[in-house]
Amino acid sequence: MQQNLFDAAPAASTDIHRLFFALLPDAATRARIADQASALRDRHQAGGRLIGAHRYHLTLQFLGDADRFDEQRAQAAQTAGAGVVASAFDLPLDRAGSFRNRSIPWWLGCERTPPQLQALWERLGLALAKRGVRVEGGSALTPHVTIVRDAAGALHPPVGIEPILWRVRDFALIHSQLGSRNAYTVLGQWPLAR
Repeated sequence: MQQNLFDAAPAASTDIHRLFFALLPDAATRARIADQASALRDRHQAGGRLIGAHRYHLTLQFLGDADRFDEQRAQAAQTAGAGVVASAFDLPLDRAGSFRNRSIPWWLGCERTPPQLQALWERLGLALAKRGVRVEGGSALTPHVTIVRDAAGALHPPVGIEPILWRVRDFALIHSQLGSRNAYTVLGQWPLAR
């Protein structure tokens, strides 16, 4: 089901406007991720701040940041997303680790990327290219859900966790406004074939 929220598109401001395609966990999966995030932070004395469960997502394609909301670009991305055909799949979150950058983000991810996730990423990238929508952020998929920011130290090497089985049934185009609102808006959401 496609949602079109362009009638309520935000006005230009000094905020950062970020566009990305993502997988959004259902409520039960969010709760399991939140429990695991708290347990990991406590067990490894991570410090930092836990990401709110309402913000959990796995980025598929990052379209970048801008100083204003670009409705035309968002519509082209929405059209690309609507044309992607892929299958639903199970995503086991079975690893926890961190990236090495200034905010030391900790994440949950998978030891092996499911082939259906890889196929969805590739098909979405191709659909965006055909629509002339530039993608930023690398040439390979690194599936992860960020759970902690500004940790006191790295969680390296990654550690195994009790697997969280996430049934992925759809994907979404998200507009994240950072600054005055700090809000996520779903611009479109598309089901995956059962």
